[in-house]
Amino acid sequence: MTGVVADPVAELTVLLGEAVVDDPDRLIAYRRDQSLLTPVGEPLALVRARTVADVATTLKTAHRYGIPVVTRGAGTGLAGGANALDGCIVLSTEKLNRILEIDERSRTATVEAGVINGDLAAAVAGHGLWYVPDPGSRAISTIGGNLATNAGGACCAKYGVTSDHVARITAVLADGRIIHTGSATRKNVAGLNLTQLLVGSEGTLAVIVEATMRLRTKPSKTATVVAAFADPVHAVNAVMAIQTVADPCLVELMDRTTITAVNDMTHMGLDESAGALLLVQCDGDGAVTEADRCATACRNAAATEIYETTDPAESDGLIQARRVALTALERRGSTLLDDLAVPVPRLPEMLNAITAIADRHQLLIGTFGHAADGNLHPTIVFDAADADMTARAHRAFDDLVAQCLALGGSITGEHGIGVLKRPYLEAMIGPTERELMAGVKAVFDPAGILNPGRAV
Repeated sequence: MTGVVADPVAELTVLLGEAVVDDPDRLIAYRRDQSLLTPVGEPLALVRARTVADVATTLKTAHRYGIPVVTRGAGTGLAGGANALDGCIVLSTEKLNRILEIDERSRTATVEAGVINGDLAAAVAGHGLWYVPDPGSRAISTIGGNLATNAGGACCAKYGVTSDHVARITAVLADGRIIHTGSATRKNVAGLNLTQLLVGSEGTLAVIVEATMRLRTKPSKTATVVAAFADPVHAVNAVMAIQTVADPCLVELMDRTTITAVNDMTHMGLDESAGALLLVQCDGDGAVTEADRCATACRNAAATEIYETTDPAESDGLIQARRVALTALERRGSTLLDDLAVPVPRLPEMLNAITAIADRHQLLIGTFGHAADGNLHPTIVFDAADADMTARAHRAFDDLVAQCLALGGSITGEHGIGVLKRPYLEAMIGPTERELMAGVKAVFDPAGILNPGRAV
């Protein structure tokens, strides 16, 4: 290629200038996501793309040289899916952070991949609109990363996950070609649904650079119920009773270990004598009536204490207690966070199994999660400097996943497969299904350079 140095990093530097970083010290912060116990390699270089053209140029060059590319948003992932590989290019989309359009009439927002979830929510709120998906990391995670993992959040049970709120996607294929999927219309059945195929693909099919996300009108009223129970199983009995009398926007669960950790960090005064807490929030014109029904259901399910509020600030404070659960547990040691989803009626069995696994391996496990859709986050707390304890933590993790599968569950509800869950994937989906997934990847990325060894 005339005028271009036959070296990939030098070539990218000629083409992209200061967007290319190969200083090892500066690369450290881009080597891994928040999954601290998954393998990580030494990248060849980092590209901090500023435009879609930068992404296309990076991929064209990597494709020509056969260099793997790991796409990274804010690095908030919890499954190692954005960890660097040896000799890879880490492609960061954090600088693609413009909100391109907020269309009040169609109730959509078009954004670049690096826009922070919470920033989008705040921007559309100024127009009287609501961006619903609310992962616990919404203050720091990006829309591109949310799409790549099909992120969930507290409101999933009523309003769905990220895939339920995307209309269109612009993405760049492994060879640098740009594609546009989906439609701004509410109904669209033209051809195969490539948009939904890209959502949750964890950077293995294409690099998402832009998306049009659907918005809603923010409910005018909310009402929140906090209920304490003797143990998590009683709390789940209340969850199932609630589902027969109301349609809450969130139903969050914390066990005693998590409650104590949150109290130690925040001094919120949560009831540490409780074996479990449920945080239930209803929204819409009937919020207060629904919340009363939820409180009654909790009372009938043997709640030991119930508190109701319609004050928005107080409600936000209570929900914040659940949002900081992982951070609070991380203060107690190294953590290995699981992300399991089981059918809601099987939650008592899963919760009992978590207790038994913690006892068997002599480990502290704090459990919290989205009880309304069966998505739990049992979090193993241990000392990473202790080799025996670390080995027990990994065995406990294996046991948690095995029990989840035995109950007809999913090995991940919202965090994705990444590298952390890949060893368990075939046990869940089957060899033929996995072969089909590999075939789909081969069509999108025949050279196999996009996030190889992850997700599928």
